[in-house]
Amino acid sequence: MQDVILQLDAVSKSFDGKMILKDFDLEIKRNEFVTLLGPSGCGKSTTLRIIGGFEKPDGGRVLFEGKDVTSLSPDKRNVNTVFQKYSLFPHMSVAENIAFGLKLKKKSKQYIDDKIAYALKLVNMTSYARRKPASLSGGQQQRVAIARAIVNEPEILLLDEPLGALDLKLRHEMQRELIKIKKEVGITFVYVTHDQEEALTMSDRIVVMNKGIIQQMGTSKSIYDEPQNAFVADFIGDSNIIDGIMKQDRLVRIQGVDVPCVDEGFGRDELVDVVIRPEDLVIVAEGQGYVRGMVVSIIFKGAYYEIKVRAGEYEWSVQSVNPAQIGAMVGLTILPDNIQIMHKPLSEDAEVTKEDE
Repeated sequence: MQDVILQLDAVSKSFDGKMILKDFDLEIKRNEFVTLLGPSGCGKSTTLRIIGGFEKPDGGRVLFEGKDVTSLSPDKRNVNTVFQKYSLFPHMSVAENIAFGLKLKKKSKQYIDDKIAYALKLVNMTSYARRKPASLSGGQQQRVAIARAIVNEPEILLLDEPLGALDLKLRHEMQRELIKIKKEVGITFVYVTHDQEEALTMSDRIVVMNKGIIQQMGTSKSIYDEPQNAFVADFIGDSNIIDGIMKQDRLVRIQGVDVPCVDEGFGRDELVDVVIRPEDLVIVAEGQGYVRGMVVSIIFKGAYYEIKVRAGEYEWSVQSVNPAQIGAMVGLTILPDNIQIMHKPLSEDAEVTKEDE
């Protein structure tokens, strides 16, 4: 079992009277790639800054390998941070930028040269050592910023939306590079993003946050397949979230129709949230399936068609490899295993609101 390298113990933080983090608890294991995921304002970047020592919590503790470092400055923690803004020194070459931190530590010239060569090879920038940042693309500058952080051999590398300024193709390329770098250098990554695809692609574990509270933690697959509340289901991928009534174990009423499911342990006639992924719905002939509706829109997305089917006051989202005709009446069916039943939220912290989106 991996040992815990970082622990946040009941951390709280507020700005101008607004609570950003409330009794926040988190443990991160050595060599994990952990992503803090959530909408703007959910507290993920504040969490990262507290870990790095750039912000001091109002309450709680930050522990590195069991040692309380809450009051230590950033330079006293074995942590490096890569921000969205690369902050490279424009008058220095790539090699000089990478060497900057090592020179401050008064390392030998041979040590620094060896580290520069290793870091440049790691980020595929060996031939760019003498170039200035202004001559590099955004993706290349980000690679240099990552190399500069890694040569200092931090125990933990903090990355605050580092790919946000890149275009889609470069972002996907850098995602693959970060996974490769993580495996090769064997250090702990704590990554902040609001991009759920990015989180699903790279993480060993995802921490989904909303309003300073952890909504769910787990692997990419577990969070996608088994969201614990409507907020997580809506934020991680596309979802149909509709009111239902749990008639009894393994039977839920949706839009007046009793539909088999696999969930148990709910109260009889309990009001619930029903979550169904668009790719799990199947369009069938009118008169078949559990739901009857009209196709109101269809968009070709490349790998599939995104189809909207209006049934009563609800508009279902369906992903299908087969097109449909706008205006056609169709049925929708779903396998019991692909229906997720959730308790209604007890507080607004777990609700999906326009403010969160």
